[in-house]
Amino acid sequence: MSTLTPADREQQSFAETALKLAGKTEEEARRTGAVDKADEQVESLFKPRYQTSNSPVHKAVWDGRAPLDLFAPPPLAESAPCDRSMEASYSVVRRRRAEGTIYDENGKVSTETLGELAGAGYWGMLIDPRYGGQGAPFARFGNFLTRMATQDAMIAGLASIHGCIGAVDPVRTFGTPDQKERFLPRLANGEALSGFALTEPCAGSDLTALRTTATLDGDDYVVNGEKLFITNVVQGRTAGLVVLIEGKPAVLVVDLPKQENEHFQIVPYGLYALRHAYNNGLRFTNFRVPKDNLLKPGVGDGLTIAYHGLNLGRVSLCAGAAGSMRVMLANMLPWAEFRHTYGEAIAKRELVKRRIARLAGLIAGADALVAWTSWLIDEGYRGEMECIIAKIFGSEAMKEAAIELFMKTHGGRSFLKGHLFGDNVYDFLAPCIYEGEGEMLGMAFFKSLVKEHGKRFFEPIGKAAQRLGLKKPNPMNPMHAWKLRNELAPYARWKVGQILTRPDRQQVPNMDARLSGHVDFALENFGRMRGEVAGAMEKYQLKLADRQCRMAELSQRVQDNVIILVTALWGHRQGNEAAIASADILCQELRRKLTGKRPSDAYYRDASKLADLILAGGFETIAGVPREEVLMKYENK
Repeated sequence: MSTLTPADREQQSFAETALKLAGKTEEEARRTGAVDKADEQVESLFKPRYQTSNSPVHKAVWDGRAPLDLFAPPPLAESAPCDRSMEASYSVVRRRRAEGTIYDENGKVSTETLGELAGAGYWGMLIDPRYGGQGAPFARFGNFLTRMATQDAMIAGLASIHGCIGAVDPVRTFGTPDQKERFLPRLANGEALSGFALTEPCAGSDLTALRTTATLDGDDYVVNGEKLFITNVVQGRTAGLVVLIEGKPAVLVVDLPKQENEHFQIVPYGLYALRHAYNNGLRFTNFRVPKDNLLKPGVGDGLTIAYHGLNLGRVSLCAGAAGSMRVMLANMLPWAEFRHTYGEAIAKRELVKRRIARLAGLIAGADALVAWTSWLIDEGYRGEMECIIAKIFGSEAMKEAAIELFMKTHGGRSFLKGHLFGDNVYDFLAPCIYEGEGEMLGMAFFKSLVKEHGKRFFEPIGKAAQRLGLKKPNPMNPMHAWKLRNELAPYARWKVGQILTRPDRQQVPNMDARLSGHVDFALENFGRMRGEVAGAMEKYQLKLADRQCRMAELSQRVQDNVIILVTALWGHRQGNEAAIASADILCQELRRKLTGKRPSDAYYRDASKLADLILAGGFETIAGVPREEVLMKYENK
């Protein structure tokens, strides 16, 4: 792990100064600077070639030529040592689903189910074999979560909570050798199921508002404070607990007592989402934790640790969404065949066919993003922007699939007790908030996208303006332009270079014409977006941070363009008609979203053709996905 250089610290200090120049209060500048600092510290954990400025998305936007090899992951190996545990775990859940024994009398995943999964090795998927885990590559783990989610979404979610955002990732990444020896074997065998206690009553998206404190007293830290919305924590489990130590965020690995006491209480509340798992608040009053349980990241503080695991959780969320959408599609088909209007099954109606095709396209996009981002993580990339794209797309796709496609096709029966939609609607919607609310993450994506460009061209201008006493530097003002001529010159040269840059035209051998057109569009569009993003930075300068709607809109368009490229390349690698047609449908729709064009008759024909293929059983990705009985058939006796 590297350390921050004096230049890094100077850059952070200037970031706070820039916010003050933009009219921000000293408190807001300080808090925003703390978040920027944490981001810089996470970045420093990665080798330069794997940092954000060298990521696939950053290169595609700013370099003038997209690195296609970084957008097209290789196929998974045919087998891996972790497969045995994956198959055993999948068999446990499939059998228990058939028996109706996954949940206990309170509707929670039962202790027996958790224990049987522990015996199969489920909880150690991301832990090194030396500590009793399976050592699964993350790309294999992501693919497995999608498959597991087709059997039970909560079981899949618990693997992510425990392994990605719970105690597993913090300990395996930041733990000392002693801490790894103490905690990882118990986390791997399921003895210590875990969650991550970060959110507080006043600290959600604003993590600088943390209030829970830990004060060193002899060999222990004494913890006081309250956490809420913490999934997978009850008495006797383990949590990564974010606290303030001497005013700075830190993470303690805490084994929660098996019984509540005067120092530790569970704070229950009703939560509609994730109802099959435990979601509680935690209250600590002079609660003692051994000082040896403090994680020391080497670089940064507790926010560094918290931020590190979020990318894994975001990809896992998209993987789970891909599984849940498979379940929706598999259960749309029998209903569409059963339900007749005016003497004909609705499966033959163009509107319903478009919904079926649209859902297949959303599944293709989620699969493509999971394969891509999980591979990048395995390769060593930070993947901040790429994982944000996966999270936002996966959560928004599942929301659309549930409301616009699944519910509307099933009509009023969707609200019957026992119906897949009515019983799970909150779980279908919750991912839009979990792992970061979508539009907030979109702005974080945009900030990561423009950061290096801003440091290279705009921050020197800001520093010079500060030194010269120019509160509102204006390059169109001749006096300002003259005073800032040395700092303005590099940006002027960059702009001229952009005018002379040739369009990015790359060919993928043997690609289906439907998909190659989407690749051409995406590559050309990156060039246009580069100009738009730079133009926004030039226009708004220090006030850009206040233009949240503009940032969110630009961010989403860049994301959509990335999804077109990734999905088209994914469809090409699959090599079968269902995957190609599904990828094509999604890419057509995203291109219309970006260009504002209306759907063509050819698009509707393509959608109907894909739906017919799916209805005929040609969409193998939903083969074996459980299908529920059609409720209240009202069949004639």
